[in-house]
Amino acid sequence: MNTAASAHYTSTGQDTRKIAFWTFIGSECLLFGTLIATYLSYEGKSVVGPTPAEILNIPLTSVSTFVLLMSSLAMVLALAAVQRGDNLYAKVWLATTVGFGAIFLTLQAVEFTAFVHEGLTISTNLFGSTFFVLTGCHGLHVLVGVIWLSTLLILAFRNKLGSEKSMNVEIAGLYWHFVDVVWIVIFTVVYLIQRGPAV
Repeated sequence: MNTAASAHYTSTGQDTRKIAFWTFIGSECLLFGTLIATYLSYEGKSVVGPTPAEILNIPLTSVSTFVLLMSSLAMVLALAAVQRGDNLYAKVWLATTVGFGAIFLTLQAVEFTAFVHEGLTISTNLFGSTFFVLTGCHGLHVLVGVIWLSTLLILAFRNKLGSEKSMNVEIAGLYWHFVDVVWIVIFTVVYLIQRGPAV
């Protein structure tokens, strides 16, 4: 076996970079698990408004959720294009993924701005504190993903993202899919399942 060819692989048969990244994702699961648990612990315990039922815009957030889910599909297609050496469609689908990510962030900024105008800030009540920390942390992760994918898109435009670089795109894809899955959990817990005030 060629030593150079096998240098990046572990006894599991997986690339060491992928194993390392799965470890990183595990730590991110702990982070978001803690934030979600904190949100649930304080849900319904705010003594002053606005409350989730009064302020959350489910239609708008449903649109942003759909956009983020479609970005995952675009990411899958981008990886497939890179793996088969199709630089044109690699650029198309990477650009689509970046665009969807940017739309999601824009809609989140619109939502946050509306909340502040309606009197909900990070210091208004327990709901505001836990909501902005949880969704803001996720938004920051989406921003990191958009920047990361933008660098891959630049490489594609420079014809430096051939099939031999597909592992780089696959790892970025793992991150992007993780961010999407976390949002599905957040959307379900925060927006769709709402409890009344604690008694």
